[in-house]
Amino acid sequence: MQLLKQTLDAIQPADRVAMAAAQREIDYCLKPPGSLGKLESIARQIAGITGQVHNAIKQKAIVVMMADNGVYGEGVAMYPQDVTRIGADFVTSGRMGVNFLARAAKADILAVDIGIQVDVDLPKVIKRKIRHGTANFLREPAMSREEAIRAIEVGIEVTLAAIDQGYDLIGTGEIGIGNTTASSAVLYAFTGASIDRVVGRGAGLTDEALERKKNVIKQAVQLHRPDPDDPIDVLSKVGGLDIAGLAGTYLACAARRVPVVTDGLISNVAALTAMRLKPTAVEYMIPSHLSFEPGAKLLREITGLEPMLDMDMRLGEGTGCALMFPIIEAALRMIEEMGTFAILGKSRDEIGDHVMAYRGKFPR
Repeated sequence: MQLLKQTLDAIQPADRVAMAAAQREIDYCLKPPGSLGKLESIARQIAGITGQVHNAIKQKAIVVMMADNGVYGEGVAMYPQDVTRIGADFVTSGRMGVNFLARAAKADILAVDIGIQVDVDLPKVIKRKIRHGTANFLREPAMSREEAIRAIEVGIEVTLAAIDQGYDLIGTGEIGIGNTTASSAVLYAFTGASIDRVVGRGAGLTDEALERKKNVIKQAVQLHRPDPDDPIDVLSKVGGLDIAGLAGTYLACAARRVPVVTDGLISNVAALTAMRLKPTAVEYMIPSHLSFEPGAKLLREITGLEPMLDMDMRLGEGTGCALMFPIIEAALRMIEEMGTFAILGKSRDEIGDHVMAYRGKFPR
């Protein structure tokens, strides 16, 4: 608990002075104000994260948390639970969906066994197992409160180690059969929203299995009554180890002022969990894509994280992060490489006054 507390205490708001200075540089680029849209927002946000106007990404990594979920036993998943173990093998040997996208983005994969149901002896897997999968939360709490805290702290430790190794842009991914059920249960416990707004088909459930999944989630939340004002209580009762680990990744990035990219449903439920632990952490998150899962739209409303891409994807693994990485790097190049109004003999102050007048007439 000490590491979690220290991390939460270290998280400070983004640097508004640096953001204003970055906006001044963006507006001095030779273009109409705001014409590069979300690229401008990204460059401004990263200036606030790092406290510097001029930024460049040196090393990128996607932290992939891998864990099994005991609720699998209720028939809520399409694939056998062995797929998580196989996923650990494939992701570390370069054969998962996220791998080809990460290679295109020149990003590394940091694969963490935080709760696979069997022991995995693979050299590239970071072995930080809390337990061999969660319990079936329809029958008993998914994990103890202490295990939930330990899982968050594993995410913090793995991410801090990555940052110390020089990674300055982090993505979040997961592999785990049954984890859309756990993430939907966490979202349902936090919000109490209509179950149809929260629960989707995951990896391709039949109509019958989808109804079973909805009923399992409703019954589990009614049974355990997780406190929506206590994120650790929610995690321990109906969550997953991968969700907890990724929440730790978000908190570590915020504490160390490193941008972190969200992925799909599970990743964004972890982001919501981190925000509930420390609201300021959201200022360090960059959303990637809008998952095809229905809960993704609800998360967008709650978190305010507006996805940059809409690709009808629902694979997870950090695939959206890999797609987003080059866009982030392109945004940072704007300030460094784009021509400015200096070519017209205009100063930054003159352009700044013009932009302010423009925005007064056409507010965004």
